[in-house]
Amino acid sequence: MKSRIIGILTAAAMLVAGSVLAADSYQIDPVHSNIGFSVRHMVISNVKGNFTDFSGTILYDDKDISKSSVNVTIKTTSINTGNQYRDNDLKSGNFFEAEKYPEITFQSTKIDKAVEGFDLIGNLTMRGVTKEVKIPFNVLGTVKDPYGNTRLGAEGTLTINRQDYGISFNKALDNGGLVVGNEVKIDLNIEAVNKKQ
Repeated sequence: MKSRIIGILTAAAMLVAGSVLAADSYQIDPVHSNIGFSVRHMVISNVKGNFTDFSGTILYDDKDISKSSVNVTIKTTSINTGNQYRDNDLKSGNFFEAEKYPEITFQSTKIDKAVEGFDLIGNLTMRGVTKEVKIPFNVLGTVKDPYGNTRLGAEGTLTINRQDYGISFNKALDNGGLVVGNEVKIDLNIEAVNKKQ
């Protein structure tokens, strides 16, 4: 009986190892990627921004994308909206409280096939709060760069409610609207590289 259990565990380990080996490891190239966002300002316009300091690993299985995974870390202090006063406010306790929560992280848990493209499902942690999110995305393909490295392109978008992450500071307008909208649209344009060994 004991030998049978050991055999089952060994077979399971081999299956897991096989799936890991089938996936190629890509490092996100921040120079050619963008993690952007937009949020309503005073109801009548959208303010856009991005994060300039981030890194991540994509384990990509081109034979079965559902076996792929994504792990991303964003430095909160790298938020950039093109206005230093606003950026400082966003880093403060009013919003991201960057000194206490220096990183925003995402760790995928699974990938599902969708009607168009795929859904990347995982845990987004921001300001100390972790919530499961779904990111619809498309793989744009792979290509060899001039140095012999393989590059992978993907793009996706999702909308989150900042209140879910404890980012609740706001002011009401006379017409009942809010200075800062609660819904935040996040646009992901990712290029990752598998460097030639």
